[in-house]
Amino acid sequence: MTATQSSSEAFEYKPVALNERITSDGSSPWPVEAGRYRLVVARACPWANRSVIVRRLLGLEPVLSMGLAGPLHDERSWRFHLDPDNRDPVLGIEYLGEAYRKADPGFDAGITVPAVVEIATGKVVTNGFQQLTLDFSTQWTAFHRDGAPDLYPVEHRAEIDEINQAVYEDVNIGVYKCGFTNSQDAYAQAYRALFARLDVLSERLEARRFLVGDTITEADIRLWVTLVRFDAVYHGHFKCNRQKLTEMPVLWAYARDLFQTPGFGDTIDFEQIKQHYYGVHTDINPTRVVPLGPDVRNWLTPHGREALGGRPFGDGTPPGPPPEGERVPAIS
Repeated sequence: MTATQSSSEAFEYKPVALNERITSDGSSPWPVEAGRYRLVVARACPWANRSVIVRRLLGLEPVLSMGLAGPLHDERSWRFHLDPDNRDPVLGIEYLGEAYRKADPGFDAGITVPAVVEIATGKVVTNGFQQLTLDFSTQWTAFHRDGAPDLYPVEHRAEIDEINQAVYEDVNIGVYKCGFTNSQDAYAQAYRALFARLDVLSERLEARRFLVGDTITEADIRLWVTLVRFDAVYHGHFKCNRQKLTEMPVLWAYARDLFQTPGFGDTIDFEQIKQHYYGVHTDINPTRVVPLGPDVRNWLTPHGREALGGRPFGDGTPPGPPPEGERVPAIS
């Protein structure tokens, strides 16, 4: 996605530019195939975090490798500054933009993560973040691990889609609308919509463990990636400051429940998240000083949500530990 300012000074997103799909039924030029593609993400980015979680829960690691861009980038795009020689070890590139321009030499739109790159050609196939995780669930089924959960169950898809759309507009990009607008009125409108939606979600989750049905679904993943970043960056950096997440009892317990579930908290690097938002958004934070807080040890405290019942993985099982090269620092 690409952030823009409209003539009304309200924050907007441009659509993604390389919106191909990787499918199993021949409906696109890109077939599902083990080892053909590399998922490029950044720990800092909530949109990328969604794809990391779904890949992990479904057990796609052996067939879809993952490249990690660092938290800092410049006008040339996300870069692999955490890797040896500052290059992705599989794609051999320093900047993700190189893979975009291999797909389209004249590419001048937003260079975003997540992006799926065909390894042999080095070309970005898709940065369609909205569809990507749904395709992991529906198109990559031949490669799901034994015990993989159903994150997009057919009987609940209409309800999941409805919740996802509301969460996307008011929460996922709602925090960005608050943070990037330069209009007081637009900020106030986004702020009110954000917290009104969080209040509705809190009421929904008061007596149920998960958003849809009694298992974790795509809806929980999409909400959670914003909640987990809320106090670290959105509350202060983006002026989403009616309350901290820790001051919203239901959502705070819900977020901790998922954080402590395999595949969620073990994808989060709070330092990289802060380094990105405070170090890259120089129009908001020109000093680039990164705050030392908040203390994140409270993410490991008991949440009590087990009392609501529910089966996090349904008839499936939790994923095993992440591969060695994909582990994040433990909270201590």
